[in-house]
This record gives sequence, C-alpha cells and structure tokens, in this order.
Amino acid sequence: MNSDGEAGLGMSTVKALGGAVPRLYQQVFDILAGQIGHGALREGARLSESAVAEQFGISRAPARQALAELERQGLLLKSSGRGYKVGKPKFLVTAAVQPVASSGDELRLTQLATWSRIYGEVESEIAARTSFAGWRVNETELARFYDVSRTVARDVVARLQQRGVVRKDDRSRWVAPAMTPDHVGELYELRWLLEPVALEKAAPRLPAEFLTGVRKRLEDATANAAGLAGPDLDRLEEDLHVTLLGYCSNGPMMQAISLPQALLIAHRFLYRWMPRLFGAEPFLPEHMEIIERLEAGRVSDAADSLRRHLQISRDRAIDRIERVTREVHPEDLPYLEKLD
Repeated sequence: MNSDGEAGLGMSTVKALGGAVPRLYQQVFDILAGQIGHGALREGARLSESAVAEQFGISRAPARQALAELERQGLLLKSSGRGYKVGKPKFLVTAAVQPVASSGDELRLTQLATWSRIYGEVESEIAARTSFAGWRVNETELARFYDVSRTVARDVVARLQQRGVVRKDDRSRWVAPAMTPDHVGELYELRWLLEPVALEKAAPRLPAEFLTGVRKRLEDATANAAGLAGPDLDRLEEDLHVTLLGYCSNGPMMQAISLPQALLIAHRFLYRWMPRLFGAEPFLPEHMEIIERLEAGRVSDAADSLRRHLQISRDRAIDRIERVTREVHPEDLPYLEKLD
C-alpha cells in the first residue's frame, strides 16, 4: 500500500472498468512501482525517460508521465544529473511482479505485449479527436501506421470498444462517435443514473485511509488551484469516478459504467488544451462534499451529491468541448476517416 492507502493506480483502474485496460503510462507505472516495492529496482538506481521509452518500446510521452507519477508518489527522486533515482520503497507489493535484470545502472524492463505498447497512444489520439468530429477507424491503416499485424490492430480496437471509445455502426464499421452536445448529454445521463448506485455499493468497502488520501489531494489542489495542470485534474477525476467506484463489487454494473466513462478519456485532453476555462476548477468543492459525506458515514447524502455533481458537470463539459473545437486543430491521422 502507498502512503494514501492505494494498492496501485493501474490495478484500480482495471477493476473500475470491469477488466478494461489501463492507459499505457499506468501500465508502466504499475510495473515499475511493483519492481521498486519488491526491491528488483534497488534504491539509488537511475531511471531516465529515454531508457524507459526504449526498453518498453513506447514513446517518450507515456514514459515521462509514468516517471512523473512515480516521483509524485515518492518512489523516485529527481537526480542531480539527468533523470531520476529510485527512492526508498514506501509500500509493499503483494501481486507477483516480473523481476528485472540490471547491469550497473542500466535497467532491462519487462516488455509489454505488442498491443499494449501502442494502445495508450491510439486511445489518446482517437479520444482527443472525438471532441471535433466522429471518426471511422480503419484497422488496416492502423496496423500499417504502427507497423503491427492486423491481429494486433484488432486487439487494440477491441479494447477501445471495452472503454467505450469506439462502437460498430449499422454497417459493422468501427466508429468513434463525436462528442456532440446530444451525445455528451446522453453519456452524462447514464453516469448520474449508475455512478451514485455504484458509490453506495462501494462505500462499505472503502478503506478509511483511501478517503483521507483523496481529501488531502483535494485540499492541496484547492490551495494551489491556479497551478493545477491537466494531469493533476485527471488524477482528481480518477480518484472519485474510477478508483473509488472500483470498490463496487457488482461487475456487470461496473461494465455498464465503463461506457459513459469514455467522457473521462476525452476530458484528459480538454484539460490539457484549455485547463483554465473556469479559473479554479468548480468540481473541486463538489468532490470534497462527496468525500466528506462518505467520511461522516452519510452514504445516501454522498450519492445525492455525486448525482448533482454529474448533472451540473454536463453543461460544463459541453461548454469546454465547444470552446476547444473553436481554438484547437489536431493533425490528420491515416487510420481515422472523418464522418459526415
């Protein structure tokens, strides 16, 4: 367990999404955090963005994000030179983790499955563009773009379907629907019907230290509202809507919740492109009210607060999407065909 009482971000995400695959940086985070916790990566060993990217066969962006999250969790320390040094482990890992072999300070990291190496980037690129239009996903072009087999491309698309990012149209083509006001409204309606019920089921299983950790992060974010960046907002959203709800033991319900949570994927990019749309993010006090009511044992009131929060958030999300589409123009990708 880490200092906030969590057993690893990626595993919580998998649980909350009914078995869906976590984002690429979270997979890297999980492996490295587990290896640090087991002592496979010894205290003082060096990690760099380029080495992690090369050894996992990924781009630098998810490697950078994984290392930044490990530093934020206190597992890595900024090196006096380039990169990071492994700090003293702050939690014990109970899951089996593949150890690594090391030669001096050079690390040989466990390779991810082929589809996993590209999944996070593909999800990011598609979800980011659904704010602008709907898209048809061409498996053949996807395979060609990443120089992988059609089987790998098919695996990626299947997991995009699990995450609610793509679905089949009436011609059995894979499409990523546009985040139009109507579609966003429908997804939010599903969320405010399902998530409060999941919260009530999750509440008896929540560790007290988990709630304390979430509240502390909300307090820190509120005190530093002007300095919050996109990843900070992502983490706060995931605390409530993914990790906390992941304690709900109703698997079919969590699978149903995973569909409208495609909104959370799209929001990651909206926060990065236009993080200061509302000045201080208005969801911070709304999240705090929910957590405080859970801490006080007022579960029904917390569920009501979550429902109101989601109903209010719908209009804010639509406003943010409309602003971004006027000001940002993402580049074309050969495996995405814009729908009329």
